[in-house]
Parts: sequence; C-alpha cells; structure tokens
Amino acid sequence: MNPKASLIIGILCISFSPIFVKLAGASPIASGFYRIFIAWLCLLPYCVIKKQLKIGRKELMVALIGGIVFASDIAVWNLSLIKISATVSTLIANLAPVWVGLISYLAFKKKSGRVFWIGTCVAIFGMVILVGVQNLMLLQFNIGIPLALLASLFYAIYILITRGILQKISTITFMFYNMLAGSIFLFIINLFLHNQLTDFTMNAWLCFLGMGLLCQLVGWLTINHTLRFLESTKVSIALLSQTVIAGFLAALMLHETLALKEIVGSVIVLAGIAVTFLKARKSVS
Repeated sequence: MNPKASLIIGILCISFSPIFVKLAGASPIASGFYRIFIAWLCLLPYCVIKKQLKIGRKELMVALIGGIVFASDIAVWNLSLIKISATVSTLIANLAPVWVGLISYLAFKKKSGRVFWIGTCVAIFGMVILVGVQNLMLLQFNIGIPLALLASLFYAIYILITRGILQKISTITFMFYNMLAGSIFLFIINLFLHNQLTDFTMNAWLCFLGMGLLCQLVGWLTINHTLRFLESTKVSIALLSQTVIAGFLAALMLHETLALKEIVGSVIVLAGIAVTFLKARKSVS
C-alpha cells in the first residue's frame, strides 16, 4: 500500500478509539484489554500459517517490554476518557513528542534545539489555559487531565523503547509479540482489580470489536507500515490530526461541546506540539 494512503487510513481508524471507549460503558481497563486481545487473536492464525513468529532475543525483549508500556498507555488513556471529553483527552495524550524531547535531553543529554524548547513552552502555555490558572493555583482540576498526561508519558517511553525496531523485523511479527505482552499484562491488572470481563451488553461487545479490529489491528498495522517508509517526525505531525477528527466524531456521536478556554487552549497546545517537530533552518553563506 502507498505509505501516505496507509497513514490516512491509520489516522481515521485510531480516531474512533475514544468514541468506542465512551460508548462501550465498560471498565476502561477492560476495554483496553479487549482492544489489544481481539487484535492479537486475529494476528495469531496468520502468524502461525505464514511462519511469522521467528524473532531475535533482543528484538523479542523490546517487543514484550514495549507491549507492556503500550498497554499501560491505553489503560490510563481510557481512564481519562471517562473523566474528561474525548477531544481534550486525545489532545493531551498527543503530548508524547514533548516528553520524548525532554527525556532524551535529561537522560541521554541529547540536545533538542531552541525550536523544540519554544514549542514545548507554547504547549505548556496552552495546557495552562486549557486547565485554567485558578484551578492550577488551587490544585483543583479534573483527574482526567493528569491521567491523560500520564498516558502521553507512557507513549513517549514506548516510542523511545521501540525506536528503530521496525527496520529490523516485520511489522506483523513485532505487533504479534507486542500485543501478546500487552494482553497478558492488562488481563492480570483486570483480575487484580476484580473488573468485569464477561456478561457485557451487545453494544459493549460491538465496541470492543470496533476497538480491536478497526483501531488496534487496522489502525496500527497501517501506521507501523507507514513508519517503515516515511520519517517518524512527519508521521507524528500527521497523527496530530487525530485530535481534530476525534473532536468532530465526539460532537457528532457523543454530542460533546467544548468551552471557549478548552478550544483556545487546545489550539495553542496543538501549535506547540507541531513546532517541536520543526527544524531550525541552516543559514546559507
């Protein structure tokens, strides 16, 4: 498939995720488990028949650890979706590129450049507007916001852990082991929390299928396929459009509306994230 067409399909697919989570009406962590597990079940027969299970020890460890981190990201993000609007939650969860730059600088002393830090400051300023200065000073804000922030941090760690692995193994093989680890991890968490895993309504099961087949399987297969051909920065910028699409879907299907400060703050955060991807122009002598 053409990488650009693949990316468009992937973005459209993952944009439905917050909608399915809200419509399911089930435990957010149970929804996260079925999203990953259903997608893994669909990959299982293909990987066995096509003998796509061979993987090196180092790549296996990266895929398994990445799967646990990705599952944590999905679980925490789903929790935030229950507390705040789908648009705001999706927006904050897309702050991952900012975290990647910060972690790279603090942990690996990798300089991100002046443009990156300008974008980071703009994104933080947007977050302040979105949350509200008074709420920050009094530490009174919806728990969904820090949960979405935590989700973006988990996704940033996932990006750092799995960076470059898709150039070494096939997308199918990586996703098989990645989702296997994520499914087992979330299953254990659900058991520990005594979450309901059966006896759901037909509506909930249909939402689980939608999350597993559309958002996880098709969505991430197409996005991971794109990452093999296009620059990760360009893909990341394009993924920001997920926020806009999710907002339209939330308004259409969930009848959600945003306050003025949320709209203004969201636009500023989106601009800040986009700026972090810009490269400083080299002066021409």
